[in-house]
Amino acid sequence: MQAKITRQTLLETAAHLFDERGYAGTSISDISALSGRTSGAIYFHYASKEKLALAVIEEHFASWPRMISRHRSADRPALEKLVALSFTVARAFRDDVVVRAGSRLWMEHRAIPAPLPAPFVDWIDVVTELLTEARDNGELGPRVVPPAAAHGVVCAFFGLHTVSDALDGRAHIEQRLHDLWLLLLDGLQAQPDPAGLLRRVYADEDAHADEDPRGGIPGGNSNG
Repeated sequence: MQAKITRQTLLETAAHLFDERGYAGTSISDISALSGRTSGAIYFHYASKEKLALAVIEEHFASWPRMISRHRSADRPALEKLVALSFTVARAFRDDVVVRAGSRLWMEHRAIPAPLPAPFVDWIDVVTELLTEARDNGELGPRVVPPAAAHGVVCAFFGLHTVSDALDGRAHIEQRLHDLWLLLLDGLQAQPDPAGLLRRVYADEDAHADEDPRGGIPGGNSNG
């Protein structure tokens, strides 16, 4: 049990440093100083900085299935599931240091001498599945092709994160995402009502905020 706690402490400490300084700018000595653990203890649990970076990246990727499952199983239209999922993911990128660090490390993958999981592919698959469900339920416009639309949605979403991170550290990511969905939904919905769909998503998230303290959308009702 203590070993598991130590490993998690080291992983989270490393994630803070990787997020702030990147892979090349972080050393085992830095992780030792911030965590209060000796370098020997770090090497006991993680054989190298590379292995520690890989552990952060793997934890980053492992965080998504639970979020996806929660939204996929919800009793609501598929487009609402997709929009709600996007806000959950946005908050994770803003608030979860392991998620942020994993993203930065993958962007610096050429500096890490190890094979890394491929990004974006699983997200495109998930969005394609939700858009296909939406099409089958009559939610999509007749000219919307789910695989092509999914690729565009994923590109727009992660492009938004890149710009938001550069401009203000994602401080306003939820408002930016709200604005993006107003644009995208107008082209996706069979009967365009982006503001109405967003209001329903916010209301549902607020209703379940007590079940999941990080599940609500701060200020959501004011955005609709």
